[in-house]
Amino acid sequence: MSHDTTTEGTDTASEGADTISRRRLRWERRLAALRNWAGILKADRLGQIGIAILAFFLFVGIFARPITVEFGSAWFQIQPFSLAPHESSARVADESLAPPSREHPLGTTSLGRDVYSQVIIGTRVTLIVGTIAAFMAVFIGANVGIISAYYGGWTEDILMRITDVVYGVPFLPFAIALVFILGASLVNVIAAIVLILWRGTARVVRSQVLSHKQRPYVESARAIGASDFRIMYVQIMPNVLPLITLYAAFAVAWAVIAEASLSFLGLGPPGMISWGEIIYDARSAGALREAWWWVFPAGVCIMLFVMSVFFIGRSLEKVVNPDLRHTQ
Repeated sequence: MSHDTTTEGTDTASEGADTISRRRLRWERRLAALRNWAGILKADRLGQIGIAILAFFLFVGIFARPITVEFGSAWFQIQPFSLAPHESSARVADESLAPPSREHPLGTTSLGRDVYSQVIIGTRVTLIVGTIAAFMAVFIGANVGIISAYYGGWTEDILMRITDVVYGVPFLPFAIALVFILGASLVNVIAAIVLILWRGTARVVRSQVLSHKQRPYVESARAIGASDFRIMYVQIMPNVLPLITLYAAFAVAWAVIAEASLSFLGLGPPGMISWGEIIYDARSAGALREAWWWVFPAGVCIMLFVMSVFFIGRSLEKVVNPDLRHTQ
């Protein structure tokens, strides 16, 4: 009896050690991938520029205006200062369409509002919409790709046919129809972007999982009785995570462009200033040619942000595809 108890204790300890060893190995692989990207980024000047520009926009977006948190009747601010000197809708000048000056570095709008403050505040809205929409789309696309490739059969047929249908839907007409039916709001704009953006990630992740599920480590996991969920998300997903991260970076850029396009068409969230909304207001006021200071800053911000994300994605692509490390 004591011998059986000792054997069971030894087996349990061995299984625990194996589990810890596997977890340590997975973390070592992730850290190795992170160090690999850091090494590539160290030699990639464009990637460094992209991170610097993105960090600047993140700083501006976070500190654009005070963030107020309310608890019942009490409230407090969780940031010490504000970069925007005025509210986006506040009339701060008696003269409309005033050119840039010391008081208003980017001039004023047709309603006497400070363009500089609008661009600063619009950074936060654009980042929120772009980031949330992109990561929701990548989350959906990655799960569709993993599930369809792993299970195959009718599950794959249904999910991939849905993906094919979404590929046939043009973004702008779909978004216009959706926002017209449901109304212009932040949630609906994000939904319009997400419902179209996930399709590319789904197809690419599916192709990668199809190759990984035939590899020995998946067969070993099945042999020891691992569940399908564990095989998909603990064994396979870490191996396709660099690819998912790459598509997440590109999705952020695409989502920002999509949000700016919808806002430029007047379908942006009402009462919220974004870079696309600023250009829309200038077009509605007929000041696209007359007041360059009203249009130019928002357009440059969109260009710089998208450019920075693509520079970062370019360095991430070298992690996913090592052959690109030897090309200029």
